Amino acid sequence: MPEAEQILRDAYAAFNARDLDAAIELMHPDVDWPNAWEGRRVQGHAAVRAYWERQFAAISSQVEPERFREEPDGSITVEVHQVVHDAQTGELLTDSRVRHRYWLDGGLVVRMDVVTA
Repeated sequence: MPEAEQILRDAYAAFNARDLDAAIELMHPDVDWPNAWEGRRVQGHAAVRAYWERQFAAISSQVEPERFREEPDGSITVEVHQVVHDAQTGELLTDSRVRHRYWLDGGLVVRMDVVTA
């Protein structure tokens, strides 16, 4: 898991820096990604980029990975501290801990889920 953990740490760092190219480079071209903000899923690099661009126009979030756990099915669950502000006003919207689950193949993220239970 050390290689997978580093890939995910790099992805979180790129997301927090708003370096979309670096973040998307760590994803499979057909990545299946949750659009948790709008309540659906997106697929592929272009769709993830468009989703994040819409999201960043409305909210400013920072996500800091705190713990990584390999699951029996080979996926990796990441415990994340997430702080979200309104992008225009800076008002704090949420400060919470969430869980993200990733599936990787060949060193690339192929799927991510937000785990609710």
